[in-house]
Amino acid sequence: MEKQEQFAARLIGWYEKGHRDLPWRSAATAYEIWISEIMLQQTRAETVIPYYRRFLRLFPDVRSLAESRETDLLKAWEGLGYYSRARNLRRAAGIIMDEYGGQLPASVEKLRSLPGIGDYTAGAIASIAFGIPAPAVDGNFERVYCRFFGIEEEMDAGARRRLSQTAEGLVPKDRPGVFANAMMELGATICLPRSPKCAECPLCGSCRGRQRGDPEALPRKPEKKGQRVEQRCQMLVFGPEGVLVCQRQERLLQGLYVFPDKEGELTPEEMCAALEEAGISAAYEQMLGAARHVFTHIIWEMKIHALRLLAPVPAPEGAMWADAGALSALPMPTAVRAAKQLAIRRMGRG
Repeated sequence: MEKQEQFAARLIGWYEKGHRDLPWRSAATAYEIWISEIMLQQTRAETVIPYYRRFLRLFPDVRSLAESRETDLLKAWEGLGYYSRARNLRRAAGIIMDEYGGQLPASVEKLRSLPGIGDYTAGAIASIAFGIPAPAVDGNFERVYCRFFGIEEEMDAGARRRLSQTAEGLVPKDRPGVFANAMMELGATICLPRSPKCAECPLCGSCRGRQRGDPEALPRKPEKKGQRVEQRCQMLVFGPEGVLVCQRQERLLQGLYVFPDKEGELTPEEMCAALEEAGISAAYEQMLGAARHVFTHIIWEMKIHALRLLAPVPAPEGAMWADAGALSALPMPTAVRAAKQLAIRRMGRG
């Protein structure tokens, strides 16, 4: 117990002497803290900052988020990836309006019941926004904790649940929010996954990971599954009204606009036949370029091709013809950024 109290005291003392000036650390409302925590999932703080500021200008409160159009929301999220986070924010905002009068509930259990909010996010919001002494166990917390206390157990899902239960006794009841931010700060700036800056760490004197000489070996992670590589053919079909885009319905990139594409390396004849099935008669022109995009579990290797519409037709259901201006305004994933730039350049030459 004494070691845990010393751990928290040293960490908070270090944090209060100086830390990164991140906009959400001066957030005035639970709503702003919630938005930042969702954006920070799987995304670096430096990347999040401009998105966070723009998002709050567009959707300054729960009501504006709940009443937003999905297209506008996805456009505001464009480039952050993991778009289910944005859709869950909107769903949760609707529940908060209907069930909690537009205010986030000051309860770990009620926060956890909202779409997109898991154990870590519920703990972070509860501790930072409401002063509830709840653990916020993310990758930074796990790394700092395992190294300091010398935890050798492999950090699978069961081990993380046990760590969350143990961590409850580590959170100081009088300053849980400061402690949560301090753990995040130490993990993000000092106790790094590789090449940790042990000489600058306020906890180094008692850190078992450092004492054993290999802090980078902790925490022990389960072996990751390899990413599947998928070859894809992106087809830019140009007609008098612009280029053909369609709204993706599959779970991956759901609701975003993409160009017609198919898995595999298609011949020009196969591309034309695939478009013909959708009622689009087109002639193949040329390959414009190639691109690569890495998702969490899959890698897309893409060839980008230009085709010319032979007979003007209305866009198929769920699709539209977009000129350069419309293409810039549509929510499109980073995965098709290269194709989008090529399409805009081509239409700009017009």
